[in-house]
Amino acid sequence: MTDRAELRRVLGAFTTGVTVVTTGWPRPHGMTANAFTSVSLDPPLILVCVAHTARLHRAIHEAGAFAVSVLSADQEPVARYFADSARPDGSAQFDQVEWFPGPHTAAPMLAHAAAGLECKLDAVFDSGDHSIVVGEVVHAQRDAEPAATGALTFFDGGFRRLIL
Repeated sequence: MTDRAELRRVLGAFTTGVTVVTTGWPRPHGMTANAFTSVSLDPPLILVCVAHTARLHRAIHEAGAFAVSVLSADQEPVARYFADSARPDGSAQFDQVEWFPGPHTAAPMLAHAAAGLECKLDAVFDSGDHSIVVGEVVHAQRDAEPAATGALTFFDGGFRRLIL
């Protein structure tokens, strides 16, 4: 069996996009996540992996819906902010960022993101120390000029900017 440090190093060779996953009421919360992917176009499903110990885990279950903001290349400070466990809890954590309520779920969607999706909770599968949270996409939007902003990625333990 591979030890944790070696596994983390090996998995770091895979470049991922960076997102912030958020929930609205009754427990507003946000979390940086790079374990995100499309599952199906028909029906429209995505997934995000959330640690059982993360505050977002409980918040998603309570809200029954969530939003995903796909961060643009210049949003590294936003990614770091939502990865910091010392940020305020509840709705106060959104006082430091520009956001708007999603039109279908009211979950916070981050301004200036490359793309955003709103989802209603479809299924949750426990696996190891995380849950695989599947959401049915009820609204999707994309920045009109994604090539101009580029994408924020995560590779080899650090944030990278992908500019085309």
